Amino acid sequence: MIPTIDETHDPARRSWVDSANQPASDFPIQNLPYGVFRRAGSAEPARVGVAIGTMILDVSAATRLGYLSGDAAVPALACAAPALNGLLALGRPAWRALRVALGRLLAAGSNAERDASQLLVPMVDADLLVPAHVGDYTDFYASIHHATNVGRMFRPDNPLLPNYKYVPIGYHGRASSIVPSDTGVRRPVGQRKPPDAAVPVFEPSRALDYECEVGAVIGPGNALGESLTMRDASAQLFGLCLVNDWSARDIQSWEYQPLGPFLSKSFATTVAPWIVTMEALAPYRVPAAARPPEDPRPLPYLDDTEDQAYGGVDITLEVSLRTRSMREKGIAPHRVSRARFADMYWTTAQMITHHASNGCNLRPADLLASGTISGTTRDSLGCLLEITKRGAEPLRVGDETRGFLEDGDEVTIRGECERDGYARIGFGECRGRVLSASKV
Repeated sequence: MIPTIDETHDPARRSWVDSANQPASDFPIQNLPYGVFRRAGSAEPARVGVAIGTMILDVSAATRLGYLSGDAAVPALACAAPALNGLLALGRPAWRALRVALGRLLAAGSNAERDASQLLVPMVDADLLVPAHVGDYTDFYASIHHATNVGRMFRPDNPLLPNYKYVPIGYHGRASSIVPSDTGVRRPVGQRKPPDAAVPVFEPSRALDYECEVGAVIGPGNALGESLTMRDASAQLFGLCLVNDWSARDIQSWEYQPLGPFLSKSFATTVAPWIVTMEALAPYRVPAAARPPEDPRPLPYLDDTEDQAYGGVDITLEVSLRTRSMREKGIAPHRVSRARFADMYWTTAQMITHHASNGCNLRPADLLASGTISGTTRDSLGCLLEITKRGAEPLRVGDETRGFLEDGDEVTIRGECERDGYARIGFGECRGRVLSASKV
């Protein structure tokens, strides 16, 4: 899909919501990501909102007040639901119409400012929920740097399996354990086999890890038995969000053969509350990461000239870690890594196309995560498994060290896009804190 630049991307545009005009804001008027919220502590229905500065625009309130009409009316009405699924099912023309209308409503000089008290809810006064009812969740393995680093730990002479450069590898995750940002994550209990033990033991994981990922949120989907072309796949993509696919590495290493991850992954996946639309991301589309000349070209069904030219998205991702002791002492989080989503070996469109290539039906709000996003240096690695080499080279965090996560540790993932000539936009935060394991 060739990205479209229009009035919504104008870097000179300002909002009557003052906090959206601050240079450090993740949510200027050029962004307008979607989420689902309710006022904190209330019993009111959850509904769709749009982030603008430090506020949330209540889309249903804007509809009631008559600000969203014409082509925007139907998608705006879909936002009265407690999840984004209805909006996602409508497709790109409807998404674009609503984005244009929301941008005009929030632009400086709009008459909507007089109704600010009815339209806006401060984020600090809201509960931010999982933005859609995710029916199916798939996690990919799209970073060749991550795959190589992990493979080298187990197969030093042949880190990549023969299929990696041909197939966008993935596994089916567990949608029921997707949780919103700021939800505590309980340390999982499971089977693990210590190296010096003759038999496995059943106990809390001692190698709990995070994984810095980006999630792709599907729009209308495809019918069972029908596949998608690469162009179709691009049209299916509503937007991207931040994902932390928590992993119990010791449980994983014992259970993954022969069928891959199971209980080591299914206990929790944290998603950020805001989905940044592909329309907002249009200025930050870049060519797909170049493959080395000796690598095979993608097979024809995964090879598309538009995707090669625009299939990457230049998102900078940052992971920070804050221990319980750091919080008690008022010490700021320690930045662990920074990586680029544009470096992925497989593009989002390739992942979607491959997923549907056997006739698998994708549905509105299906979540396809990228897998751990890593670069080539230690400070660009997206999980502790890589950074600490399975715990052998602990990471220093303030005056402490970490091989893997300990109880009370808090992991925060952030994302942002910047490009000369355009406004900086962000993804907000994807945050979770490790809780002690339940009693065995």
